[in-house]
Amino acid sequence: MILFPAIDLKDGQCVRLRQGRFEDQTVYGRDPAAMAERWAKEGAAWLHLVDLDGSLGDSAANRQALTAIRERVPLKLQLGGGIRSLETADRWFDLGVDRLILGTVICEDPELAGRIAAKYPGRVAAALDAVGPELRVRGWKESGGRDLFEIAGGLRALGLAMIIYTDVERDGTQAGPNVEFTRRVAEVSGLPTVCSGGIATLDDLAAVKPLASAGVAGIITGKALYTGTLDFAAGLKLLAG
Repeated sequence: MILFPAIDLKDGQCVRLRQGRFEDQTVYGRDPAAMAERWAKEGAAWLHLVDLDGSLGDSAANRQALTAIRERVPLKLQLGGGIRSLETADRWFDLGVDRLILGTVICEDPELAGRIAAKYPGRVAAALDAVGPELRVRGWKESGGRDLFEIAGGLRALGLAMIIYTDVERDGTQAGPNVEFTRRVAEVSGLPTVCSGGIATLDDLAAVKPLASAGVAGIITGKALYTGTLDFAAGLKLLAG
């Protein structure tokens, strides 16, 4: 099971939001590439990157920071936020991103999501961000009007390779993961699923680890690493044991 350290980018800085609220933001670093180097030194295999400005429609605000990350670390990079056209996907893959994560477009234009996935087989994931079973879109600011589990059940047919499920109400709160919904998403979709939202301690990782048998392939954590409630190396050891 992969442990993904998260770097959320806003105005070229490394930040964390609480429950996706842009007005509730904490800056944890002004050099995201240096933060990426930290996680590389601590043993990460992948980085989970979120282009917060991109999710609101500004696709250029974090390009310099993302370029620097790609140039300075050898890790695999997965990126989400504002990828709503084939041209945008092309640009990020050309920059050197290893996996792209589609969110809003999954609800609003599934045919386009399928075309992106077909062009880049095995390299496109779905972000299912939800409040309860209701999907959220456009930077989590709007309802997608769709049911989490209904959408999850159709993603394999679109050619998506993975799901990142985030419980929006838990994200940035360190309140613990939504283990039950994570399990259900993995089982309904039949796709490798990554758990996100609420991770705070080694106990939280231990609660998710048994879901590997249901198809859960990874865990994303951000705030817990930056506040020190979770030691990354210890988390890697727990998930590998």
